[in-house]
Amino acid sequence: MKTRRFFSLFLSLLIIALLTVPALAADGDTGSIAEGEIRAKAALLIDPDTEEILYARNIHERLYPASLTKIMTCLLVLEAIDDGTLTRDKVLTASETAINAVPADGSNVGIKPGEELTVEELLYCIMLSSANEGCNIFAEAVSGTIDAFVEKMNAKAAALGCEDTHFVNTNGLPDSNHYTTAWDLYLITKEARKHPDFMPLVNTAHHEVPATNLHEARSLWSTNYLICGYRTKSYLYPGAEGIKTGSTSAAGYCLVSSATKNGRGVVSVVLGAEQVERVGEEDGKPYKVTESFSETVRLFDWGFDNFSRQVIVTADELVCEVPVTLSQEQNAVKVHPDQEIARLLPKELEGHLEEEMERKITHVDSVEAPVTKGQVLGQMTISYNDTVYATVNLLADEDVAASPLLVFRRDLLEFLHRPIVWAAAAAALLLILVIIVVRVRASSRQRRYGGGSRSGYKGRRRK
Repeated sequence: MKTRRFFSLFLSLLIIALLTVPALAADGDTGSIAEGEIRAKAALLIDPDTEEILYARNIHERLYPASLTKIMTCLLVLEAIDDGTLTRDKVLTASETAINAVPADGSNVGIKPGEELTVEELLYCIMLSSANEGCNIFAEAVSGTIDAFVEKMNAKAAALGCEDTHFVNTNGLPDSNHYTTAWDLYLITKEARKHPDFMPLVNTAHHEVPATNLHEARSLWSTNYLICGYRTKSYLYPGAEGIKTGSTSAAGYCLVSSATKNGRGVVSVVLGAEQVERVGEEDGKPYKVTESFSETVRLFDWGFDNFSRQVIVTADELVCEVPVTLSQEQNAVKVHPDQEIARLLPKELEGHLEEEMERKITHVDSVEAPVTKGQVLGQMTISYNDTVYATVNLLADEDVAASPLLVFRRDLLEFLHRPIVWAAAAAALLLILVIIVVRVRASSRQRRYGGGSRSGYKGRRRK
């Protein structure tokens, strides 16, 4: 009984562990694009709700992130707001160190030493207009120094499971020791998306920063052309939601973005794309295409057009029967999955799940009554093309009562088969044998010597 209980507990823990793993492994490449591979050094498309990877290319290759670094900077600022270190309306003053630490020709909004901006306005500056100097102002406000803040960035990356990330600055300026991967950027973005203020911030196309003590009002437009048509409308994508652009000569053109369509969401990461020149088909004029945007659009279209959320197992489905002992009511109990599971699957599987999906069912050889409805008796793993999409518990469908007579017989047999019982019985038998031997020998001795003073001899009586 204890063995079966342990087995059930082990199954439960194993299933919990399995369910925390993405349905498609984050190792290597997967997926395909009908018109050819994504034109970038690395690319990732993932369902953020289930962490099912729909497309992956070089997602663990270390690359320069450019201003995608600011996602981590923004995350730490939001955490500082959560813990009370900062407030959204707190006024921060730009220091000489923060301004002079970035090149004047880099991405900036012209913040001057001594200029005062609130935390909220500064967040718009770094996430919409990619203000490098704004990141350093935040670093000093949160950690005291830029170097201390960078250490905090690396510590946070490690805590999030980023195994191939190392930051040396707050903003993504080129440095050979400043790198990350598409997968690690997804992990950082995933954490940032948990904050309720993050997505509204990065999904803002335009924001007006009020005049400060040293600067007139600023009009900020997002550098993400998927959501902002201020500079070009060529890449606008219905349903796109942020998140951050980045580009340097070393990093190429980079973009982390997300989109929602028909109740489904996806997150994409594109690193190391190029800006190429093409010729218009109608007018023959050359024009430039920034492929971090165009390839992200291809990823979105691929995810929405080729995958659909499909139910691969229902909670009321009776999967199999498990033998039951110690019951006179029935000799088996049916089991069903503990939950309904829906996954993003290729649309080609719609209507063919039963014959296409492979099911691996494992359960206890038998279970002793009493059985409780909902008791874990096994597990079922569902896969397609060697990809595991779900692992669920198998639960007893009903209660099964135990027979008191059969339980008594089982307990009696278990008691009699205990080594200590056999040892006690052997000791008792040996004791009985010893007693018998002693008595036999005593009786034999009495017969041999005539019974002692009670012998039959009669002597002559003296007068």
